[in-house]
Amino acid sequence: MGTVKVKVLGNEIGPKRVAQGARLRERFARKYGHVAGLKYPLSAVENPTVGPYIGVQNVVPGRNGEPIDPEKGVFVGTIRMGYGHYRIAMALASAVHSMGLVPYWFDLLGFESPGARMIRDMDKWYSLGSRISQKSRLFNRMLWDPLMGKWYKRLEKNYPVMEAAALFSDVYGEIPRDMPFLATHPFAAHGALHAGLKRVVNVIPDNCPLGFHLAAGGIQTVQSPSAYFGFRTLKGMGTRGQTPRGVPAAQLAMTGHYVDHELAANAVLDCEARLTRIQAKAPRRLLISVGGAGAQQGLIAAILQDLMPRLRDKSVTLFLNFGDHRHIHDAVMRGVPGALELAVRHTDWAKTAAFAERAVEQDLPGGLHVFLNDDIYAAVYTTNLLMRASDVLLTKPSELAYYPIPKLFLERVGGHEAWGATRASELGDGTLECDTLALTLQTLRLLIDEDDLLSMLCDGIIKLDGMGVYHGAYRAVELALD
Repeated sequence: MGTVKVKVLGNEIGPKRVAQGARLRERFARKYGHVAGLKYPLSAVENPTVGPYIGVQNVVPGRNGEPIDPEKGVFVGTIRMGYGHYRIAMALASAVHSMGLVPYWFDLLGFESPGARMIRDMDKWYSLGSRISQKSRLFNRMLWDPLMGKWYKRLEKNYPVMEAAALFSDVYGEIPRDMPFLATHPFAAHGALHAGLKRVVNVIPDNCPLGFHLAAGGIQTVQSPSAYFGFRTLKGMGTRGQTPRGVPAAQLAMTGHYVDHELAANAVLDCEARLTRIQAKAPRRLLISVGGAGAQQGLIAAILQDLMPRLRDKSVTLFLNFGDHRHIHDAVMRGVPGALELAVRHTDWAKTAAFAERAVEQDLPGGLHVFLNDDIYAAVYTTNLLMRASDVLLTKPSELAYYPIPKLFLERVGGHEAWGATRASELGDGTLECDTLALTLQTLRLLIDEDDLLSMLCDGIIKLDGMGVYHGAYRAVELALD
């Protein structure tokens, strides 16, 4: 009896990987208690945090919520692994809402399922690796950077995980097969495709083409021409010694950057306000957003320490969003002398949202504002609300690299993020990656004390907005609706 041949996007997977995929799927099924044929009843409840802003309805197991609307609903599949996939999901949900449709938030970790247990175990290792990478340059150079940027590159090597992702499909059982489904993580896309959904858009993050990100059978979207070329040719993703068949044009789309409707629609207006503040010599407004994996604690403390004299004399405003990382908040604030006494703390969601809204319209004195919220949606969306009122965003070059705000890029966490800074610096809305503390502080002083660099970044955003660069979320939704 011959070996069954398996192809992914026209590329034959070797028998060794096919067998490995079958074993991995069976092993995970046993380990996490997967039951074949089990279906989860689904209903929807309004998300109390971001629902009032972007219309999000959380999909929950059971019948206690409202029925899913098959006519106006669009599913947004996501996973909390860091904040990035949640952030892209919010951008898509915002775009869906702006079109008069209902965004259904479908989080694979929102179910007590075998797939959820499997993902939680994986995420423990991802978060641990991210934190270690910021403490050990040797670990980062020898293991983490290659792992994130190269080890997940070849398509065949990632096939076993694609096969094991069939274990996620049980929670999709009640979703109508022709319902639009936008996936912000390949696991969410694989689960939808294994479950037989027909209108799946796999929304690929970052700007570093990896075989891991692909979900054969759906439409793949990317944010940049270089990523489009990478997936169109599968450059570096084929079996060694062979030229792979790339993703067919009909299954690949270059949409532009995934940005929330509220930010995309106001990109020019917000940059004009920044230019006005520059001319008025108003205190620079800086925004630092702690990432979802909780890395870069030492770097953030060093930046805060350097800014303390300016914060004391109110010549600079710093919005420091710790998200839901209370332990990082405590360590940084106690580790920087005077920070606790100086900080205005924002921990109530309604008051935080009201403060961010006022900051867009009103002048602010300099000083330190610290944000902390145990709710994951508030943790992520606080940064979105504050972006409109900020002059410069200090961030690692991950998903925030694609937003319409001047960006100072901190050192990356994983090799895949390097390409985000390259993309932004070439477009002209962000700096190059500042991979040392000395370069970070030098660049920050230029952005605070001089006007040329910040003005250039604002002008760049205005030009890019006219080209539709920040309209990727709308286009991804349109692909799912088509």
